[in-house]
Amino acid sequence: MSVRYSYLPQQFANPDPIFDEIRKVVARGNFTLGDAVAEFEEKFAKLIGTRFAVGVNSGTDALMLSLKAVGVGHGDEVITAANTFIATAGAINALGATPVFVDATPYYTIDCSKVEAAITDRTKAIVPVHYTGEPVDMDELVAISEKHGLPIVEDACQSILCEYKGKRAGTFGEAGGFSLHPLKNLNVWGDAGIIVTDSEEHYEKLRLLRNHGMENRDEISLLGYNSRLDTVQAVVGNWLIKDVHEITNRRIANGQRYDDGFAGMADVIDAAERRSEVKRVFHLYMRQVERRDELHRSLLAEKISAKIHYPIPLHLQKGLSHLGYKEGDFPETERQAKRLITFPVDQHLSEDEIDTVIGAVRRFYGK
Repeated sequence: MSVRYSYLPQQFANPDPIFDEIRKVVARGNFTLGDAVAEFEEKFAKLIGTRFAVGVNSGTDALMLSLKAVGVGHGDEVITAANTFIATAGAINALGATPVFVDATPYYTIDCSKVEAAITDRTKAIVPVHYTGEPVDMDELVAISEKHGLPIVEDACQSILCEYKGKRAGTFGEAGGFSLHPLKNLNVWGDAGIIVTDSEEHYEKLRLLRNHGMENRDEISLLGYNSRLDTVQAVVGNWLIKDVHEITNRRIANGQRYDDGFAGMADVIDAAERRSEVKRVFHLYMRQVERRDELHRSLLAEKISAKIHYPIPLHLQKGLSHLGYKEGDFPETERQAKRLITFPVDQHLSEDEIDTVIGAVRRFYGK
């Protein structure tokens, strides 16, 4: 049995209800900041548990505008995870600030015990990444934030509905940025993002920043950006947001099935620490394995679409060489980059498909 990675053809097998709503947008000609955007923002804020939400054009901009709103600018430093996707560092760089990396924990999140050592007199903010849908140890990070007076902007792009001690990702800091990219747990038909915050001051500034700084058609309050959530994408978001709890629960169940299937293989697959105080939502199901590249080739040969995220960590990428990092600076991140493999985990997978992946992995290791 082949096992695909992208589930989008299944998710949108019947797009007619969405097209019906989009036709209404076309009839009204309400393509930018239309009623569907305000509706989606209200629903999303309620979903996460914040007072406000602001729709923007990507998860990257959700982070960049949030950092701008808390005062990050040219020459500042922002502490973030070494093992994140390039968008996190790119959002920091877009403001003329410098990303300062901190190594990862065995559960793929920023190692909070190493954050204070990275703080300098130029540090302006901290961006924890709830990577793969696994939340950061936010108690420790919030304590550091309060001690040093540094705002937290959460990179929650992979973590809709993930929780740390019963509190949802995106609600710990000054703001939280989410991605609605097509392969996220709550997705649309292109690039889109959304910011949540409890601060009315940040909310009002973010609404200006995403729309050229315009108070109205004739008045400009500040220099902003063109980063609006498209009305058409908001229509798709409104259609899917009602299903997000079901999507999340299915992914969690699929992750548990993998965990059960890989039990007893600690000699070749990591033990996958599952902390009781967190709710992980499995945007990605990752495991560290021996002979990772060989396993990957074997799975592809069996038409199982496993992925590798990401074999070259950011601090060793050519495009970030100006930061001055070298091999060995972040040993846990580098170790994981050589060992991590990602298996399909989406809500449309059947139990037979998951068992096919498990069986192929077990056969590869002679289990």
